[in-house]
Amino acid sequence: MIRSEILREIAPILRPHLVICNIGLPSQEMHLIDDQPTNFYMLGTMGLSSSIGLGLALAQPKQVISIDGDGSVLTNLGTLPTIANNVADNFILLIIDNGSYGSTGDQPTYAGKKTRLEAVAAACGCEAVVTCKAEETGTALKAALASGKMTVIVAKCDSGNIKVPVITKDPVTIRDRFMAEVAR
Repeated sequence: MIRSEILREIAPILRPHLVICNIGLPSQEMHLIDDQPTNFYMLGTMGLSSSIGLGLALAQPKQVISIDGDGSVLTNLGTLPTIANNVADNFILLIIDNGSYGSTGDQPTYAGKKTRLEAVAAACGCEAVVTCKAEETGTALKAALASGKMTVIVAKCDSGNIKVPVITKDPVTIRDRFMAEVAR
């Protein structure tokens, strides 16, 4: 199972929540699979989906789910201790770990080698850390939502990309429609 298949499976679970989606292909895949005004697509700033999601969760009461990749989390490891030390029980960080930098050509990441992001998150102090196989992501996400606790989910999947068109929405349009949903 690859990332796009996970996104297709969890799209109905995500729909009622605010979603911050990782840069590049994950955002393009989410846009293709289930474009919603509650989705904020990262068109730049690799490694910041989890930071933006945490900030949004701390600033308002709605449930926020940040979809990040192992490569992006590795480029901003400082986000994990920040998350651990600024608990927002309306925040879920879903790391789709395909062991590669999927948006730039599937070069291997260290998470595809010896580094275990779930162990890093736990070592940083994140209390609810769940690891699951790709096909269990929907179940893990539902359980995290039901728990009412800040949760880091590391979903292990195969590397691979589908062909997707670029997001043609203007970044200002993406921002404005998302902010309208946050304010609602």
